[in-house]
Amino acid sequence: MGRSLHKLTAIQAAKLKAPGRHSDGGGLYLSIDDSGRRRWVFIYTRGAKRTELGLGGGRDLSLANARVEAAAFRTMLADGLDPKVERAKDDQAQTFGAFADAYVEAMRPSWRNDKHAAQWKMTLTKYAAPIRERPVNELTTQDILDVLQPLWTRTPETAERLRGRIENVLDAAKAKGLRTGENPARWRGHLNQLLPKRQRLARGHHAALAYDLIPDFMANLRTRSAVAARALEFAILTASRSGEVLGATWNEIDLDKRVWIIPATRMKAGREHRVPLSARAMEIVEAQFDDGKGYVFAGPKPGKPLSSMAMAMLLRRMKSGITVHGFRSTFRDWASETTGFSHEVCEMALAHTIANKAEAAYRRGDLFDKRRKLMDAWTGYCGAQKGDKIVQLRRSATP
Repeated sequence: MGRSLHKLTAIQAAKLKAPGRHSDGGGLYLSIDDSGRRRWVFIYTRGAKRTELGLGGGRDLSLANARVEAAAFRTMLADGLDPKVERAKDDQAQTFGAFADAYVEAMRPSWRNDKHAAQWKMTLTKYAAPIRERPVNELTTQDILDVLQPLWTRTPETAERLRGRIENVLDAAKAKGLRTGENPARWRGHLNQLLPKRQRLARGHHAALAYDLIPDFMANLRTRSAVAARALEFAILTASRSGEVLGATWNEIDLDKRVWIIPATRMKAGREHRVPLSARAMEIVEAQFDDGKGYVFAGPKPGKPLSSMAMAMLLRRMKSGITVHGFRSTFRDWASETTGFSHEVCEMALAHTIANKAEAAYRRGDLFDKRRKLMDAWTGYCGAQKGDKIVQLRRSATP
């Protein structure tokens, strides 16, 4: 079988009409006969014998779910097993855990980065532990409730993500023929009648600081000696998300041009983002410089970044009642209400996705020079002056 995987997109697969076998890679093919009938097949050679296994109809089985099944067969082959023989066994007894793991591996190449796959793996392992050893065809609504209810009010966002991931896995199991009937993890018309509706904040409503209070807050922050304090100050001055700051590495920083280039793989919108660094932001970066390798805001463990909770815990100790993400709202309010910078410049400074497709198509540049002026003005408003002492204790997260 070929080494290249995922040659087709879902749109390409849907549009294919020519009779024959159309390869997605790794032994998976969309087979179309002369009458237009479509079906997914897996073809492999074991010894001198070539075998073709039907997976399901092209209308009933999605490309994503066909890949799940093909990945499971490739794993069997790697383990020295014959997929045809194994499938002939009682696969109805396959456990939820085994099938969920195979699903994650099959979908991994389509996800943006390894962190996303790791989050799926963790939630389906840790939080779904009570059902991992259960046969996937035997799971009931009560089984799903037993997993979700302990989390539903305590950590609702985690619970909702877990529910959605379980629903996806069970949908794939049904497409493979391992389940029948309704999906017990389905929300609309099912679990929404059994679990209380999650109370959501409106988008962007993270606890934030009024912009007229930011100079005093920053003055207080600059007296603190932790790496977490420097990381938080840098996040505020660049209006960046906490994950972008904590994951920053030295090869992303151009010290000569005073720019931080965040690769697309680390951005929420999946596009490279150039961040102009003000004088104060540069001073923070330069004060962190050690050997120019690894993370800019290094944690106490060699080769590891600062903890994802470091800045949040710092704010808690400061009794601020605000969130790291909330400072992006503070910046946006300040820019809108006190400056003459355009909406486009402010939105690009926050690396926001352009909702209007026509506007997005015609916007070619990233307004970098204008954004540099905006961030310099923001730094000035925050009260930082060139030459302000960088109070810092390397590799410490305790202020």
